[in-house]
Amino acid sequence: MKRAATVTAGLVLALTATAGTTAGTAVAAAAAGPPLPDFTGKGLMTVFTTTDYRTKVEVRDASGYDRTVLWPSNWKVCSQHPAPGTDLGGRTLSLDVMKKGEKCPRKSSPDRPKNDR
Repeated sequence: MKRAATVTAGLVLALTATAGTTAGTAVAAAAAGPPLPDFTGKGLMTVFTTTDYRTKVEVRDASGYDRTVLWPSNWKVCSQHPAPGTDLGGRTLSLDVMKKGEKCPRKSSPDRPKNDR
């Protein structure tokens, strides 16, 4: 199994080199990834199943009560930062969430400081 992975990686590098891209360009293109989807109104589990496992996700209770998210399937996304359609580019995906069945605040800001309630 390890040998197959090595051969595949060598093949990708060979194809990249013949396509005329440099190694730095290929790495940057791979790191960029697809544009960020709009998670607003969707379940928190959707975020975890849609994003790459290496994506750093910060989740905060939008109610201001600083509740801990124990079961992601019981929570929904109220807002996100960076905005949908942008490239995450290695940044942290910040989400304001509420329990399903609760209304999101009119305006929640996931890029607010943690101590600001």
